[in-house]
Amino acid sequence: MRRREFYIISGLIMFICMGTIYSWSVFQKPLIEALFDKYGVVVSSTMAVMPYTIFLVSYSFSMPIAGRFIKKINPKYISMFGAILVGLGWILASYSRSIEFTIVTYGLLGGIGVGTIYGVPMAVVGEWFPEKKGFAIGLTLLGFGLSPFITAPIANRLIQNIGVFNAFRILGITFIIVLSLLSLLLKFPENKSKNSNIEIKNDLEPKEMLKTKSFYALWFSFVIGTFTGLMMIGLSSVYAQEVIALSPSQSALCTSFFAIFNGLGRPIFGALTDKLGSKKTILISYSLIIISASLSLLLDKNIYIFIITFAIFWFNLGGWLAIAPASTNKLFGAKNYAVNFGILFTAYGIGAIMQGLISGFIKEQYGTYEYVFYPVIFFCLIALLISQTYLGVKKNKDIKNINCSKSI
Repeated sequence: MRRREFYIISGLIMFICMGTIYSWSVFQKPLIEALFDKYGVVVSSTMAVMPYTIFLVSYSFSMPIAGRFIKKINPKYISMFGAILVGLGWILASYSRSIEFTIVTYGLLGGIGVGTIYGVPMAVVGEWFPEKKGFAIGLTLLGFGLSPFITAPIANRLIQNIGVFNAFRILGITFIIVLSLLSLLLKFPENKSKNSNIEIKNDLEPKEMLKTKSFYALWFSFVIGTFTGLMMIGLSSVYAQEVIALSPSQSALCTSFFAIFNGLGRPIFGALTDKLGSKKTILISYSLIIISASLSLLLDKNIYIFIITFAIFWFNLGGWLAIAPASTNKLFGAKNYAVNFGILFTAYGIGAIMQGLISGFIKEQYGTYEYVFYPVIFFCLIALLISQTYLGVKKNKDIKNINCSKSI
């Protein structure tokens, strides 16, 4: 095996550990029940998804901060610091006596840890594979999407055997060890490939990027893509039990199955973005989401429709986590990629906030999650219109000699 392929494998394993967040729906009900049984704490539907929501928000907003140091500080040190935060977040969550404590530990601390690490393997792999960055990064990110396939059954078994709090503790210790060891192996190539500048010559500084219409079109599109995917991922197990009437073990099995599609979405959509460009790939993604949401409304209690549509939702979230970085590179260049993508990734945090508030509101107002598909269709139609109209539009008058539509 050539040496550079090793960085994809190590990054993939790191993302498997970090992607355990997508197994939150497996933890949610046992945690709520344990807090009530042990401490008499009653948790509302909105608060029940807040650890998951705050985790996503904190990791998305910590990414641009960490991104500024990836090229300035040895990447292994940044990654090891993040590994300690991730593990501590999970370990401290095992001592929760309230949902608020879980939000601060698992959500805030763990989220900052993931945000600190997240961009490091992506930046390292991108440097090692300049000629096919979209596919290589998507393949590395496969671990984040594939994680629930591995971690959901493990977490479910741990919860059943030793309880939800001990499960938090065991996983936290494991993450510190695995992530720290793999972090030691990360480094950029000493000599850049002769192909390192083949992708795009128009490198934009963050300030220049923020003046383009393309940035805001891509940012809003990313918000809606993550809003949809994160909401469906967070609800998968609960929706399966409450609407489809599956057992907890069957729901965990479905979560694992969906994770395969989440993982596959990353290299597939990364390759599509490389080949077809951002606009066509986004059109494909939103079309799949709208069709799936419509089917879920029409045949809401059909188990086969549930499996097909939620697999597509997970597939598209994985896709957006490849479309966004690949499009950032195509639109704004490779030179400031780590910082520019960190700024764009704040859209992920906004999508996370939206999914938590909207899904919780619908559950409390209507007593069911069956109506979450209406806002999905509405927002996807708006984002589709914006992306197809403004993505790739040439520079604003403030930016000279930069054609953002090239390679889109």
